[in-house]
Amino acid sequence: MQPHNRRSFLKNSALAVAAASLPAHSWARVIGANEDIRLGVIGFGGRGKDHIEGFSKVPGVRLVALCDADQNILDAEAKRLRDKGAAIETYTDVRQLLENPNIDVVSTATPNHWHSLISIWACQHGKDVYVEKPVSHNVWEGRKLVEAARKYKRIVQTGTQSRSSTGLHEAIQYLRERHLGKIKLARGLCYKRRASIGKVTGEQPIPAGIDYDLWCGPAPKVPLRRSRLHYDWHWVWDTGCGDLGNQGIHQMDIARWALGMKELSPRVFSLGGRLGYDDDGETPNTQIVVHDYKPAPLIFEVRGLPASSGIEKMGNYRGAGVGVVIDCEHGYLVIPSYSGALAFDKAGNQLKKFEGSDDHYANFIKAVRSRKVSDLNADILEGHLSSALCHTGNISYRLGHEATPREIYEKIEADDEAVESLGRFEEHLFVNGVDLVKTKAKLGPVLKMNPRTERFTNNNEANTLLTRNYRAPFVVPDKV
Repeated sequence: MQPHNRRSFLKNSALAVAAASLPAHSWARVIGANEDIRLGVIGFGGRGKDHIEGFSKVPGVRLVALCDADQNILDAEAKRLRDKGAAIETYTDVRQLLENPNIDVVSTATPNHWHSLISIWACQHGKDVYVEKPVSHNVWEGRKLVEAARKYKRIVQTGTQSRSSTGLHEAIQYLRERHLGKIKLARGLCYKRRASIGKVTGEQPIPAGIDYDLWCGPAPKVPLRRSRLHYDWHWVWDTGCGDLGNQGIHQMDIARWALGMKELSPRVFSLGGRLGYDDDGETPNTQIVVHDYKPAPLIFEVRGLPASSGIEKMGNYRGAGVGVVIDCEHGYLVIPSYSGALAFDKAGNQLKKFEGSDDHYANFIKAVRSRKVSDLNADILEGHLSSALCHTGNISYRLGHEATPREIYEKIEADDEAVESLGRFEEHLFVNGVDLVKTKAKLGPVLKMNPRTERFTNNNEANTLLTRNYRAPFVVPDKV
């Protein structure tokens, strides 16, 4: 062998050995500014359809793969796209999709219990991720997702599209500049009609075409005991987080953003119940959560019953039903939508209007190309913190006990804002035919949190609910 060829051989052999020892993320393709970004969408029985449509409008993004545990949903969407000329690969097992080196990024809108694990696996496979809210099913796995994103240098966007609202950015800056004075209270509102899901008398058949083992994934594989598998998983603790973590996560995120808080609240408690009907749901349809941030608290209200019995119209608070109200020294800010806000003085006179929104999907793709986490409007850390506020509120609720209105008032009487919220809570239930003396609400314990460790300091039982028992092989690892 000639010296030059020998040197080349040894050099190339050494490089080959070194490359073989690299972790999977090191093999990720570096995406050029003019190259197509190849996308796989995971879970599209609901919100995921918007992912497909939204990313299709972003220049330079090419949908190449679909994955869903429901073969009927998978086949129908694949046919629709293929009929339009798209070349689509299909998977029922997300692990097989993630092993495909010809996919650069994934988006996922599966049920909540899959969000973190899919995203962690994707990071480990060198793929960037757009993950729907809430980004986690519990606090611990959300933090693990943040760790995975940082370790593997992945771009991970949270599906809280309000973060891409130009109107809300202007409104938050308006608050920061103290045009309304100091913030006194942030109130998140999720007044969204949720009717009964019905009550079955026993185990229900799994609908044809669904791989139920894959559908359950990290959650316990238990018999189906509700009439509908899809969507109503939101109202069962094994898979969902109630409306606090379903719709309310958007408003929780905006409220925390307005307060400027970058950690979990040091103190939280919740009260509420699944009131007004008896069905197979487990999560509360009426709830108050108090996050005792200093100097201004965050109070969240969930209402699934209508404005009053016999109608479908929902109530509102200062013009916001699904929104946020920020009380300040000299006025208040109402955020009644995902992309707009109105500023008022104390007399209720409108001072300023904020409007406008950018494309949240396009923002993600911009960051994928730049490789700058700072380009993201909703980095995974923001998603983790806001999702975790929903989880800690629910933990207090789940550990609660039934209490009379008097007992509840006695427990919270020192908190004027909570008392005011409870008064409206009680009135709302009364006009819906719910007598809280006869049908008691649950009052959760006050839980104290160490925001640095993200663990409770006064309740070991609450700490067990910060994570879950994962079902092998669908396990979130201690070390990502």
